[in-house]
Amino acid sequence: MAAVAESPAAAAAAEDREPQREAVPGLESQRRQIENGENGRGPPLRTGESWFLVERHWYKQWEVHVQGGGQDPSTFPGCINNAELFEDQVNWRLKKGLVEGEDYVLLPAAAWHYLVSWYGLEHGQPPIERKVVELSSIQKVEVYPVELLLIQHSDMDTAHPAQFNRTDSIGFQEDLECAPSPSTDLVLRTAQEQFLVSPQEETRLWIKNAEGSFERLCNTRVTVLDAALQTGQVVIMETRNKDGTWPSAQLPAMSSTSEEDEDFQGQPGICGLTNLGNTCFMNSALQCLSNVPQLTNYFLKNRYLEELNFCNPLGMKGEIAEAYADLVKQAWSGHHRSIVPHVFKTKVGHFASQFLGYQQHDSQELLSFLLDGLHEDLNRVKKKEYVELCDAAGRPDQEVAREAWQNHRRRNDSVIVDTFHGLFKSTVVCPDCGNVSVTFDPFCYLSVPLPVTHKRVMEVFFVSMDPRRKPEQHRLVVPKRGKISDLCVALAKHTGVSPERMMVADVFSHRFYKIYQLEESLSSILDRDDIFIYEVSGRAAIGENSREDVVLPIYLRERTPARDYNNSYYGLMLFGHPLLVSVPRDRLSWDALYHILLYRLSRYVTRPSSDDEDDGDEKDLEDKDNLPKPGHVAGGSSQDPGPEQAGPSSGVAGGSRAPVDNAPGPSHWPQRARRKHLFTLQTVNSNGTSDRSTFNEDTHAQPYIAIDWEPEMKKRYYDEVEAEGYVKHDCVGYVLKKAPVRLQECIELFTTTETLEKENPWYCPNCKQHQLATKKLDLWMLPETLIIHLKRFSYTKFSREKLDTLVEFPIRDLDFSKFVVKPQNESAPELYKYDLIAVSNHYGGLRDGHYTTFACNKDSGQWHYFDDNSVSPVTENQIESKAAYVLFYQRQDVARRLQPQPSLSDPPASPACGTPANFEFMDIN
Repeated sequence: MAAVAESPAAAAAAEDREPQREAVPGLESQRRQIENGENGRGPPLRTGESWFLVERHWYKQWEVHVQGGGQDPSTFPGCINNAELFEDQVNWRLKKGLVEGEDYVLLPAAAWHYLVSWYGLEHGQPPIERKVVELSSIQKVEVYPVELLLIQHSDMDTAHPAQFNRTDSIGFQEDLECAPSPSTDLVLRTAQEQFLVSPQEETRLWIKNAEGSFERLCNTRVTVLDAALQTGQVVIMETRNKDGTWPSAQLPAMSSTSEEDEDFQGQPGICGLTNLGNTCFMNSALQCLSNVPQLTNYFLKNRYLEELNFCNPLGMKGEIAEAYADLVKQAWSGHHRSIVPHVFKTKVGHFASQFLGYQQHDSQELLSFLLDGLHEDLNRVKKKEYVELCDAAGRPDQEVAREAWQNHRRRNDSVIVDTFHGLFKSTVVCPDCGNVSVTFDPFCYLSVPLPVTHKRVMEVFFVSMDPRRKPEQHRLVVPKRGKISDLCVALAKHTGVSPERMMVADVFSHRFYKIYQLEESLSSILDRDDIFIYEVSGRAAIGENSREDVVLPIYLRERTPARDYNNSYYGLMLFGHPLLVSVPRDRLSWDALYHILLYRLSRYVTRPSSDDEDDGDEKDLEDKDNLPKPGHVAGGSSQDPGPEQAGPSSGVAGGSRAPVDNAPGPSHWPQRARRKHLFTLQTVNSNGTSDRSTFNEDTHAQPYIAIDWEPEMKKRYYDEVEAEGYVKHDCVGYVLKKAPVRLQECIELFTTTETLEKENPWYCPNCKQHQLATKKLDLWMLPETLIIHLKRFSYTKFSREKLDTLVEFPIRDLDFSKFVVKPQNESAPELYKYDLIAVSNHYGGLRDGHYTTFACNKDSGQWHYFDDNSVSPVTENQIESKAAYVLFYQRQDVARRLQPQPSLSDPPASPACGTPANFEFMDIN
């Protein structure tokens, strides 16, 4: 404690017990310095300055002392004593409700230090220092700061009170490798000092709300006031574990992740991702992005913390960037075999509703969202200025490109731009006036088309009118944008049956899902559909006096006893393959139809022998009424079968190449009134599920007939094995070989001049109208990491399909020099050469499939195959396949820059992503 030297006696005593200090000015001089000097009480308040509280009685005593000139020794104030301002002598908290002028006076820092040097401070008492803050544009001394209760995650029961001004910032995370400035009073720094946590360790803060729930203090670059922290609020500090997880994983009130064996130590980056339910698309995109070296290093070295943008209206308040950083740190900690990306999935679904739930999605679409989200969350531009896009207007390309890139960087500046963004040159030419518009546009990835074949392979089953022939499976090559008639023409080349004698139907669940017309497009038929093509009796136009044939759809049904109490109700279930049967109109009776169908089914239905005759139920033969004549014939029209068709219409037709059956047709079978019928016939609807007793000719409804079998009769006379039998035509063994294409061909196709479609015309400023102009895209500037998306999913107004063409892509030395139109630096060819670092694969078709990843580890140079939570090493010759969907290439100059510089005694380093180096010379984590 500094001694007081005002009276001679006191000064003499002070000299005996304390070191010599600077001379104490006279009392009048003290008064002027404290009350009127430039360092006294007079100066205006300035934000951030320190002021000190002095107990009013002591200050009044000092004023009396200096005004009296020290004549009365009883007026000497002694040491500064603020005891009356404190509630207790332990925590030194101020009493509540203190009023300036009545309980204390405020002194600026200089005046306070003068008084302490002249009179000293009561032993053990702390100075009461307070900051000037600006609240609602008014400067004031904050006498009562916010008192927070600091808690460490590992000891949730022990709270440490600490006071902070409302203008103090929450944390200092601009550079974790440097300690915060000691002159800045920060909540995070105070907590680190309190709990002996090094500033180099990554920490984060949580606050406990009044409801007892925990909330992250994400933005630590705000003040205590902005964070709405109140006195008595609990602030929890946690430190990231060595395996990349957070201790809050064990706090049920905060979040949850999977536990992992802490003793496990593997190669960093060789970590699987658990499939949460159709999330393989997300896992594949994350594994590719995780193996981009410069982006992963950016997160592992915590450089993202200083660039988190919490106020970007286009961003996700830093949450996507933080969630991705957590995944990267866990995957590259080397302490996990696999991790559960549940938190990341939840964040993605929160900000992009299309990814909510557990439906299958496209890995490239997720990748596009993630890159955009990371960019906006890490955008260094806090306030985007308006930038007007300018056309070339005849200026040199280099000038226009430089201007476009600078304008882009004025609004977009992040690690994503640094790593993935390049520049297109777009040239649009008006077809009328020839006006040329040149613009330069940034891109994040290349979506390149695949050369599309105009042919399509379809598998069908051909059902002949000859009952002895089994259905034949055929593999037909047809035009991709063809019609149903093209399918019939292709089949006619294999069967010799005229296309006019064919009907095409989609069979699903033992019924006709659809019967196609000849002019319908083949695009309506999917590869997975079961297509049956039936031979019928002809399709000539119907004349007034011509013989018509009716084509009847036939279903097979079996009666099954329903689970009723008295078993009085019988259900009917469809089975087998339906038929399309031609029946002459003049023979449309139930009895004739029964025999026609019995003949058509004769390959797998046995005719009853004479032993099977019984008295029978005469009602089957009593119903000789003609079938109602339908107003509409299946497939459109019917044709007169001609005079050669002497036998049954559904049998061997004249002019057909089917073998002729010399046996008498059903019309020549002996009609015995007592013969037992194997099945009954019934008109039904198109689903075959309900009976229809009559047809209304005015409605032009297509008649459907059901063959109903009793279980005993079906078991006895119906051969199910034979009925399901079919043969394969020689063409089934043929494979339409698709010649592989080179990746360079896809890029050439991408840069080919195209004419804009009617739905997307270009407005010509000269013609003052929209034009179907020609457009050409060229590559002007390439990024450090180039993402190439192969457009395997084709969606047009004619068809939807997945292209499984094999694209041959190089692992190393993909040369873009001939595709870049910007004048090139010939002395640096590595600026245009790329090496492969990751591949996202898609196996399957349009509606379903599975995503996996090939990726090269940035530390070891070894390729691995990531299949959800399974990871296995692979060789380079396994990477190229028809499943390759998204390719990640790294520029060679970047790869060399990222490699650690070896000393002279070190052996040569292996390529960043190539054949693994000799493990004898590698550090294995």
